[in-house]
Amino acid sequence: MAIVSLRDQRITVYDAKGWILRAPVSSGTKGRETPAGIFSVIQKVEDHYSNLYDDAYMPHMQRITWSGIALHGGVLPGYPASHGCVRMPFDFAARLFDATAMGIRVIMAPTDVAPIELAHPVLFQPKPGAVAMAAARTAEAQEAARKAAQARLDAETAFREASRAKVPVRAAENLKRRAEAQLSAAETRRGARISAKAKRQAEGAKAKAAVKIAELQLQWDAAKADLQQRLDAVTSARDAAAAAETARAAAAEAARQVERELQPISVLISRKTQRLYVRQAFKPILESPVTIADPDRPIGTHVFTAIERSTDDAKVRWSAVSLDGGRPPSATVEPHDRARASSGRDVEPVPTDPDGAKAALDRIAIPQDALDRIGNITPRSSLIVTDEALSPETGKGTEFVVLLSGEPQGGIKNRQRRPATEFRYARPRSLPFWRSPFGSPFSTW
Repeated sequence: MAIVSLRDQRITVYDAKGWILRAPVSSGTKGRETPAGIFSVIQKVEDHYSNLYDDAYMPHMQRITWSGIALHGGVLPGYPASHGCVRMPFDFAARLFDATAMGIRVIMAPTDVAPIELAHPVLFQPKPGAVAMAAARTAEAQEAARKAAQARLDAETAFREASRAKVPVRAAENLKRRAEAQLSAAETRRGARISAKAKRQAEGAKAKAAVKIAELQLQWDAAKADLQQRLDAVTSARDAAAAAETARAAAAEAARQVERELQPISVLISRKTQRLYVRQAFKPILESPVTIADPDRPIGTHVFTAIERSTDDAKVRWSAVSLDGGRPPSATVEPHDRARASSGRDVEPVPTDPDGAKAALDRIAIPQDALDRIGNITPRSSLIVTDEALSPETGKGTEFVVLLSGEPQGGIKNRQRRPATEFRYARPRSLPFWRSPFGSPFSTW
């Protein structure tokens, strides 16, 4: 996941083992603030020009809302300066673009917070045998594809053999017609007024022609029978190829279905609506009532993420990020001013309070029928528990979007679908960023 601290004006990228990348950013200026909340990358464009702000250059753009909020390379003056996007150093934006995949979680946090590992009974676990079933379906699809290819080859071979078998049939037919012509000629000569010797010769020619026709008839019958067998083999091979192709398509679809079921699942529980929502591959899957104890008391906003499988293949580890930060609901956090921006970036993120995250989960009771309908849990699956309702930004082609109602949302509220005047971004240049000293600098989601 990527966590952007709006106060400290920096982005930190985490993988399953900890933070791997960190860089300064420039978020939305006052009145056009980058909205605090939970997002995901829903589009990636390497060379993007804004259709809202005077064709502004936004290299390595990673969109997080369809209304126009994105991460991208840009000029960093050292303080919030954009119209709602998050500008990053050009070199960092390029590296992050190459390292991420669609769906990576992006959290816009009022203050800098770090994920912690957390275990709790409410956090979902994979269904037993799901990974083995996926492997079996994939193997079946591969075997079906092999059999279909072999069946097509067999059908082609049978067709070639049938084509070759037509040659002796045609040859026998031609020889037979020639012998019949000779027989007809011999019979004509027999009936003509010719000498006795010529008639004897005609009788002999007729007898030879009759014998030849009989021999050729046997050859033609044999060739015809062999050809019919070849043609029957072609029909059988083609039927087998069609059946194998049907089986291949069915096995491939079964493998794709299992693969779809193994894609990360996102679950959101809203205290405001008292409902549970499920999305997978940017599509809604399920909506259900949910019980939250003491529903009038705030629960905060928490993101729980399945980060990787444990040594037991049937279990996943979970991390937690809490966005309430222990502040009163009405309090907001202003970004550092220009003089304090640099020093703020040197402060380490505050780890999420495990007691607060667990307390939120303790209040959740998910109906069993909803649990049964939630798909298989894989790494990058997530559970969001929040006081907020779903943002209208959640829709076709998005993950869940949650906006923190106690924070400014000018970057979304002021966005309009028309060109506007904004500082035109400079062309790429390198700016510094930090790498974690604990392992490889990048990770793939």
